[in-house]
Amino acid sequence: MGRGGIGGAAAMETADSTRAFVKDVRRVIIKVGTAVVTGQTGRLAMGRLGSLCEQVKQLNFQGYEVILVTSGAVGVGRQRLQYRKLIHSSFADLQNPQMDFDGKACAAVGQSGLMAIYDTLFSQLDVTSSQLLVTDRDFKDPSFGDQLRETVFALLDLKVIPLFNENDAISTRRQPYEDPSGIFWDNDSLAALLAAELSADILIMLSDVEGLYSGPPSDPQSKIIHTYVNEKHGKLISFGEKSCVGRGGMQAKVVAAVNAASKGVPVVIASGFATDSIIKVLKGEKIGTLFHNEANSWECTKEATAREMAVAARDCSRWLKKLSSEERKKILLDIADALEANEDAIRRENEADVEAAQDAGYEKSLVARMTLKPGKITNLARSIRAIADMEDPISHTLKRTEVAKDLVFEKAYCPLGVLLIIFESRPDALVQIASLAIRSGNGLLLKGGKEAMRSNAILHKVITGAIPDSVGKKLIGLVTTKDEIADLLALDDVIDLVIPRGSKNLVSQIKATTKIPVLGHADGICHVYIDKSADMDMAKRIVLDAKVDYPAACNAMETLLVHKDLNKTEGLDDLLVELEKEGVVIYGGPVAHDKLKVPKVESFRHEYSSMACTLEFVDDVHSAIDHINRYGSAHTDCIITTDEKAAEAFLQQVESAAVFHNASTRFCDGTRFGLGAEVGISTGRIHARGPVGVDGLLTTRWYAFMIGIYDFIMISIFDWEIFLSSPGALSSQE
Repeated sequence: MGRGGIGGAAAMETADSTRAFVKDVRRVIIKVGTAVVTGQTGRLAMGRLGSLCEQVKQLNFQGYEVILVTSGAVGVGRQRLQYRKLIHSSFADLQNPQMDFDGKACAAVGQSGLMAIYDTLFSQLDVTSSQLLVTDRDFKDPSFGDQLRETVFALLDLKVIPLFNENDAISTRRQPYEDPSGIFWDNDSLAALLAAELSADILIMLSDVEGLYSGPPSDPQSKIIHTYVNEKHGKLISFGEKSCVGRGGMQAKVVAAVNAASKGVPVVIASGFATDSIIKVLKGEKIGTLFHNEANSWECTKEATAREMAVAARDCSRWLKKLSSEERKKILLDIADALEANEDAIRRENEADVEAAQDAGYEKSLVARMTLKPGKITNLARSIRAIADMEDPISHTLKRTEVAKDLVFEKAYCPLGVLLIIFESRPDALVQIASLAIRSGNGLLLKGGKEAMRSNAILHKVITGAIPDSVGKKLIGLVTTKDEIADLLALDDVIDLVIPRGSKNLVSQIKATTKIPVLGHADGICHVYIDKSADMDMAKRIVLDAKVDYPAACNAMETLLVHKDLNKTEGLDDLLVELEKEGVVIYGGPVAHDKLKVPKVESFRHEYSSMACTLEFVDDVHSAIDHINRYGSAHTDCIITTDEKAAEAFLQQVESAAVFHNASTRFCDGTRFGLGAEVGISTGRIHARGPVGVDGLLTTRWYAFMIGIYDFIMISIFDWEIFLSSPGALSSQE
């Protein structure tokens, strides 16, 4: 067992293609650096050690052969000796403390303590460990290799974890960073040596950073390198300071990794601070930095491909901005015509996607979302023409201020630059997003779901075919593999905004893995509050529409709040009966659970199926507002009432992106809002909230200029301060 054991075949479907070799991994060497084993104070980092041991236990249980190379003995010994010296120090000694200790003495004292900790942790997990101490001198003996393999393989057969460490206490080397023998000089190079000697399938080197960066990790301009190519990266990387607690640092790890990879053992340098790095590496996920002996022969890394695509989109967007409003409008009209002219071809590709999805057993709701029903292409074309007819948003002046006589500042709209949109299932989203990007003057990268691959490809081909060569077909790039997403999310110097459209997991994962600003919403917990003055016939129609029309939509109602005075009234009883007839399962908050005897909700943020609804009674509109602001997701919330004061309080005090009075939450949609289309819905508090149309894809810039003819051509800061100090210097015109 062990080959592909972690996650099995399902996990391998999401693995990066360059890491596909991990499915055949059986023997794993894990090197744990001093910075991982110990904290900044030198004490053992018990939490990280515990996480490491739990991962090793999981691998051991699933049939992997695991070997540990661990640092930390010197650090543990120094801590023990410092404590011992402290308790035996006189007052005079404490006034002038001397805490320098011989490294060999620290290693001798600390090794037993380090092993005791490992033994205790592994024993709690029903795992047996063993200690093997080696020196560079051992490997000079020609027979040592055979003896080493015999011992280690016997331990592995017994499912015992061998723990290797250099025996610093008796090492013959005098220089800590040099290896005059050419064998090994620290635990990084020891791990690489053992990987070759013991025929390991992979070496995982855990560090205090996520992997190898192009420069010091603290430098914002440094980028993580997912796959190390010696010809490309060997002379470009600049290393920062090495760890203050270890001996080798990242440079030593790279040298060791290159050495091991050259001997046929793939190496991944990853973070030992994360709780599951080892498991993720063996699932084939794209974390850390991979060293592989075939990397140099790969034509190009996907990182380079992703960057080229993003840079091309930015270059094309600059040509797009130079066009007049009428010229950009014509591009959109040509796209609308092209969609209608190619409707039959689009429908054929979409039908092939739908048939494949059905054969694969996808959920009916997903198949429904990806289906381009009759009339859909016509509606999309109509939507594009509506966007084309909108007032040109680019360079629209928002504010004009005359700061002094004939010195003017203006604030105007301008495009963001390059957008990355990651969406699931719905191919029509590609058309809407592309249209909004062109109208707003932005470059665009699109990644759709694999289930609609054919539909996305034909739509992309039709749309880019209508873009003139003066702008460039690469204005809109289509990402075809999941592998490329990680590379794109690392391009915060080229891509300006990421908009995920899909599940909560998708949005959360993207937010956690990129430095690029993300516009979107992770939850769609929408509320409808029925006030005591509500027209119950109206309430029934609104609630049914909000919940039943499209239960899986992010703007569907999840929680129904009801004024306590409506409990046991005919209107509310009828409403609940209608919801149950439609297949809605009703859960109750603490109050509703007691009064209606429905199943009790565990949490108002609990993950229910789309056909579930939470019901709770509240004292008044203010209680409803407090409940929504506490448990809601700031998406869309509604009040049903005839009381204008209650409605006004609700509209002003609920802190959501969209707040409605006597209207279904399902109205929260870009097309219904008159935006022509939407790229997504934002629940954040940045410049765009709610359904995001053209305006949400724009930022602003300031212009300063002189008007009239002058005897001078420059205004200095000194002159400016004089202007500001004079009465009536500033005047503003919106």
